[in-house]
This record gives sequence, structure tokens and C-alpha cells, in this order.
Amino acid sequence: MKIISIIYHSGSGHTTKMAKAVARGAASVEENKVNLLAIEGDRIVDGRWQDEVIMKQLNSSDAIIFGSPTYMGSVSAQFKAFADATSAIYFSRQWQDKLAAGFTVSGSPSGDKVNTLMTMFVLAAQQGMIWVGLGETPLNDNGINRLGGYIGAMGQAMQESVDVAPNKEDKLTGEALGRRVAKMAKRFHR
Repeated sequence: MKIISIIYHSGSGHTTKMAKAVARGAASVEENKVNLLAIEGDRIVDGRWQDEVIMKQLNSSDAIIFGSPTYMGSVSAQFKAFADATSAIYFSRQWQDKLAAGFTVSGSPSGDKVNTLMTMFVLAAQQGMIWVGLGETPLNDNGINRLGGYIGAMGQAMQESVDVAPNKEDKLTGEALGRRVAKMAKRFHR
């Protein structure tokens, strides 16, 4: 059984909705366990995020999927505090050769979502992880990857209720990412 962990921050609930879609996709692949792990702001102490239980879950995962809203052109401060807290893992190389992927949600169709995903990619590269892109073109009939993200999954939400956004197509995109990472984990870690 492969363990796929989704670690994310959500400010208004929209990124949580995408995280759940990613989890559904990962769980659709047989013989996978999926952990849905939220980065909570109250776990930030002196600028560093701290949660030993979640870190142990991440350390025992075969794949880690990062998620953050795009705030002011990058990851949220809460996600950045989490990323900074992984420096001990960097030195011990505990995430070396784990699979990694990412997703984000913001108000505009493009905005700076690519920068958010690149921030996650660089974190994964520094940790020695192997990045898994979305693997879907926007040229399909089901709306998957309608925003044209290849690095990871992108969703769009402004001030709408979480009942409305991200929309069905963006959730399908999240599911596609989760499914791809889960399939890759089975193939990669045979």
C-alpha cells in the first residue's frame, strides 16, 4: 500500500475544496492510503509552523502533494511557514526520492498561479523529491485543465461561496492530479 499525503493551507475554504478533489483522485487508485493534512495558522510559533504528528505522516508517505491559495503572487504565509519548517528534513534527506506535486487556487484565470506552483516545485527539488506534473492538456471535452496548468492543478475562485467555486472542471483537474500521483507512486515504488 502506498501512502499519498496532501498537505495544504486554505484561507477561505476554496483550497480545501481542491484538496478534497485531489484526495478523491488519489483514493480512486487501488491500494493507496490518502492523508488529507491541513496547515493551520495556530500551529505557527515564532514564524515557524510546528506539528510533529503531521511531519511524521509526511515522512512516512510515498508521495506528498502540496496545496496553497495564491496570495499576492505566491504561496500563503501559512504555507511558507510550513515550507520553512521542513529545513530539518532537508538536512536529513527524509523526503529524498519521494514523489511531489502541487495545486493552487486564486481569483483570476492565470494570475500568478505558476509562481505559486514553482515555489512548491523548488521546495520539492531542494528536498530531492521527484515532481509529477498534471499530465493533461487543456484540449479536451471534459474541461480538465481548463486554466492551462502543466506544472500542477489550478483552480479559480474569487469571493464566491465554496458551494460555487472552484467549479466542476477545476475539481476534475484536482482529481486528475491526485489520480496521476497515486498511479505514479504505485509504479515508481514497486
